Amino acid sequence: MTEHLYSAEAANDLLPWLEEKFTTIRPIRNKLATRQENLLDLLRRRGNNGHSSSEEDILTTREEVDRLTLRIQDVLKEINDLGILVRDIGMGLVDFLGERDGRSVCLCWRSGEQKVSFWHETNVGFTERQPL
Repeated sequence: MTEHLYSAEAANDLLPWLEEKFTTIRPIRNKLATRQENLLDLLRRRGNNGHSSSEEDILTTREEVDRLTLRIQDVLKEINDLGILVRDIGMGLVDFLGERDGRSVCLCWRSGEQKVSFWHETNVGFTERQPL
């Protein structure tokens, strides 16, 4: 992947697209978490006396977990291919690599914010972000 450098304006142009991606990915992530819990429950019950899970149920659930995982990975790849770093799917938190005063920084945005208004050093995260 080639390194993308973003200005705040260029990053802002991508925000509607990013909002759409997070709107797509969140319900998939929630369903995946539920199906993973179901799979763990089936696997736990498989060996218990009188409460066996069928191998077919386990296989079907495992396949659904794999399918949902791939859907999330596909969306994340689309975002990452543009050099945007997804930090937290639930928050819709991303960093755009940019420059400030001649050095590399992260332009930080969270889903729901109207524009990219914060930045932080590349070696720190969200809690250290500062207004542009």
